[in-house]
Amino acid sequence: MTLNTFRNLALTALFLSVSFIGFAKDSGEGEEGEKFDPKEMILHHVKDAYGMHIATLNEGKENESHITIPLPVIVYTDKGFSVFSSSAFHHDYHGHEIVERNGQKFVNVHEKVYVLDEGASEVAYDAEGHPTNAHRPTLDLSITRNVFMMWVSIAVLLLIFLSAARRYKKADDYVPSGIASFVEPLIVFVRDEIAKPMIGDHKYKRYMPYLLTIFFFIWINNIFGLIPILNGANVSGNIAFTFTLAAITFIITTFSGNKHYWEHIFWMPGVPVPMKIFLMPIEIIGMFVKPISLMIRLFANITAGHVIILALMSLIFVFKTVAMAPVSVVFSLFITVIEIVVTAIQAYIFTILSALYFGMATEEAHH
Repeated sequence: MTLNTFRNLALTALFLSVSFIGFAKDSGEGEEGEKFDPKEMILHHVKDAYGMHIATLNEGKENESHITIPLPVIVYTDKGFSVFSSSAFHHDYHGHEIVERNGQKFVNVHEKVYVLDEGASEVAYDAEGHPTNAHRPTLDLSITRNVFMMWVSIAVLLLIFLSAARRYKKADDYVPSGIASFVEPLIVFVRDEIAKPMIGDHKYKRYMPYLLTIFFFIWINNIFGLIPILNGANVSGNIAFTFTLAAITFIITTFSGNKHYWEHIFWMPGVPVPMKIFLMPIEIIGMFVKPISLMIRLFANITAGHVIILALMSLIFVFKTVAMAPVSVVFSLFITVIEIVVTAIQAYIFTILSALYFGMATEEAHH
C-alpha cells in the first residue's frame, strides 16, 4: 500500500467517524439522563427533513449554534396557504416548538408538519406516540431536504453535460477532453452495453435520452447520499422517489407496447385456449410487478446501506465506551466503500431493467 493510499484511507476514516458521531450526538443524549435511542437516530437520518442541518458548533454550551440551510415550509389548510422558513422550528422535531402563522399553530413531529387543534397549546400523544390534538395539513408542498438535493443534482448534471458539450464544440477533431473525457465512456457504455443489447440496434435511439437521464440521475443522488456533511440526504432511499421513476418506466413501456407484446399478455399465441385463460391474469399481474420490483429494489438497497452504517456508529453510544470507536469506524468505512460501488450498481440495474422492459414491449414477432 502506498503512502498516499494509506493517507487517503486514514483521512476518510477520520472524516466518517467525526461526521457520524455528530449524527448520533444530534439525536442522542440531548438532555441530562436521556437514554440514547439508536432506532430514533437512524430513522431520523434516513428519512426526509424540512431543513438541511450541516453541523452543530459548541454543542451543549451556552453559545451553541447550528450551520443549516433553511428551506421553505409550504402547507395548505382550510385557512389557505401558510409559508415560513424551516428555521422557525429551531431544529426541533419533537413537537415542542410552535410556529404561529395565518391564525394557526404548526409543529414538527418526527419531520411531519402538524396543525394544532383549536385551543391546543402543546402536542398531546397517545400510547403509540401519535398526536391526538393535531392534524396534518390538507396539502404539504414544502421544499424538503430530498427535494433540495434533487435540484442540486439537476444543477450538477446540467453543469457536467453542458460543459462537456462546449468541449466538443471547441474541439475540431471531436476528441473528448476535460470533463467530456469522463462523460463519453459512460454514455457509450449505456448505449453499447445497455440500450443496444436490450432494445435492439434499430429502436434504441428513441429511448437513449431517458436511459441516460435515469442512469446519471440515480447515480449522482446515490453519491450525494453518502456525503455525511449533507446529513446523508437519502433521495434514492425515499419510496416516493423510486415510485416516480418506476412509474415513468411503466408508462413508457405501456405506450411502447406493440401488437406482439399485448398479444402475449392477453392471449398467449401457440398454447391451448384453457392455458391462454390461465396465463392472462398472470401476465397482467406481471405488468405491474415489474415496476414494483424496480421501485423496491432501489429503495431497499440504498436504505439498507445507510441503516447499517448508522447502526455501526451507534454501537459507540450503546456501549458507552470510546474503545468501541475503532471497531465501528473500521466496519463503517468498509461498508461505505461497498456503498460507493453499490451507488453505481443500483443505477446500472435500474437502467438495464428499464431497457429490458422497453425491448420486450417493442420486440417483433419471430416467424
